[in-house]
Amino acid sequence: MTSLYDLAIIGGGLAGCSTALHAALKGASVVLLERGRCGAQASGVNYGGVRQQGRHPAELPLARRSRAIWGNLKQLVGTSCEFAVTGHLKLARNDMDMAELIAHQRLLAEHDIYAAILDASDLKRRFPYLAGHYPGGSLCSEDGQANPRLVAPAFARAARAWGAHIREGATVRTATTCVEGFVLHLENDPVPVKARRLVNAAGAWGSAFAAQFDDHVEEGVMAPNMCVTEPIAPLIGPNLGICGGGIYIRQATQGSVVFGAGLGSADRDSQRARPLDDVTMEAAAEAIAMVPQLANVLLVRSWTGIEGRMPDGLPIVGESPNVSGLFHAFGFSGHGFQLGPAVGAVLSELCLDGHSPTSIAGLSMTRFQPALTPAEQP
Repeated sequence: MTSLYDLAIIGGGLAGCSTALHAALKGASVVLLERGRCGAQASGVNYGGVRQQGRHPAELPLARRSRAIWGNLKQLVGTSCEFAVTGHLKLARNDMDMAELIAHQRLLAEHDIYAAILDASDLKRRFPYLAGHYPGGSLCSEDGQANPRLVAPAFARAARAWGAHIREGATVRTATTCVEGFVLHLENDPVPVKARRLVNAAGAWGSAFAAQFDDHVEEGVMAPNMCVTEPIAPLIGPNLGICGGGIYIRQATQGSVVFGAGLGSADRDSQRARPLDDVTMEAAAEAIAMVPQLANVLLVRSWTGIEGRMPDGLPIVGESPNVSGLFHAFGFSGHGFQLGPAVGAVLSELCLDGHSPTSIAGLSMTRFQPALTPAEQP
């Protein structure tokens, strides 16, 4: 006999696992279906930055709520997942970048996020390991970093402890509506899964599931090219980034330096991704240009993973425009790690309470639907 769950979730990344945990904490019956292992895709292979700074205004309410969850991670999931408040320093390349950082500082303040604007002398005094050609930067001290390989599995374990059914190795073949809500047919399992509500958190495969409900959107793929060095003595304090994108660097608690820039190759159909040698070499050169003392540090590994990317670089978070009870959370475009905990909290509220105190305005799938002309309007 098929059980009827309050909520089914497709995808065991951080957003999906957080949704499962927060829904279970509300007393809902929950099943999460993950094709592989929880956290094995983009949620587990990313850079590990936990930043609010540098985000689009539409993401800032989620980022702010998520930062509070990150600060309470050990109490919530039983481990800190190596979360550390190291700060995030975004460096300017020129005076135009400095003006952009000052404008962004004002935007952050509207969301109670404080960033300090630093000039060249401040950088030299506080971060002497940086190359000397930056005119300044913006430091958000409460941002930080965590180990991405630990986070989604920790949320999954906590969700299971609260009664959620976390089913790894469960591939969803089709998802459709039914009288009770939704029915999911699995590969290699004749018993379907039924639920009153459905969350599509399938990452780079999210648009394919959305299309099964006539929610059509273009979702590309990307494969951030990542590298890690041998452990070295403490050198780099905050996460380092730069205006205009490019290189990003952090030093993990055990001493290894994690950095990335550019993209590897990704094949969504085969579920395969790999870093590229030339991109890795260029990223290493950019890292040395930012922190010259890295010149003689041994690079020990490079990697990448498959991430969904939306045309405007913003994720889709919210209810389906076409199907009641269906909610989407995918297309995080390489910067969803910090947002993941709050995305799950918000989705559980939307699914079970019908509303959330956290705004997700600007993240709906409807932003990609063409506006009706006056002649087309009913």
